[in-house]
Amino acid sequence: MGHPTAGEEEYLETLYWLHEVQLPLTAANVSRAMLLSAPTVHEMVKRLEADGLISRDERKRISFTERGLSVAENVVSRHRLVERFLTDVLNIPWHEVHEEAERMEHAMSPQIEAGMRAAIGTATTCPHGHPIEVGKRVPGAPLADVEIGAKITVLRFENEAEQVLHYLYGAGVQPGLEGTVTERGEEHVAFEDAAGVTHALTISAAETVSVKADPSPPERVGLPAAVVLEQAAFGR
Repeated sequence: MGHPTAGEEEYLETLYWLHEVQLPLTAANVSRAMLLSAPTVHEMVKRLEADGLISRDERKRISFTERGLSVAENVVSRHRLVERFLTDVLNIPWHEVHEEAERMEHAMSPQIEAGMRAAIGTATTCPHGHPIEVGKRVPGAPLADVEIGAKITVLRFENEAEQVLHYLYGAGVQPGLEGTVTERGEEHVAFEDAAGVTHALTISAAETVSVKADPSPPERVGLPAAVVLEQAAFGR
């Protein structure tokens, strides 16, 4: 059986992301995450199934085959590796590397991949906080759920759409940042960092920022269909 196409890898990457955030692996969720029409997604899902990368049950719920899971884990790991390399070694700002990594992740030779891994040293996450070694994800809660007065550490950004990353970058929010939640209203949430700087986000954007919080809010899963950044809405 031949190597999966770049298009198939993109879909497997999205399915793996849904798996990571504990959302159902369905064509509808893939369509939402990739901002593609249902018929387009349906055709690729059939192709993935025919190529032995996924299986579907009688209710059309998707599961990875052993081969499909291996391919998905490899492409996700390469993507995050490329992002870290571009940020740490080539000094490209972290809010500009996701789209570039999408282009590079499908065409890396083992030699290039090994060189990148050596170049990033001890780094264990991409610049958006996701583990390069998949399966090492630290549990977190959406910033939008955290109560006023709670201490937080930003873990990662669950939505890596270019516009969302630019918005978070502009707000001065990045993985590793620590602070205390100072505001939580119907439209915005804010926290103050150790330097006394206040970072304010829309509630919708704060839904996509995973944090370690003390006290931690009740656990929940699920993300909004779109992220509202002031007046504009963007998908994943």
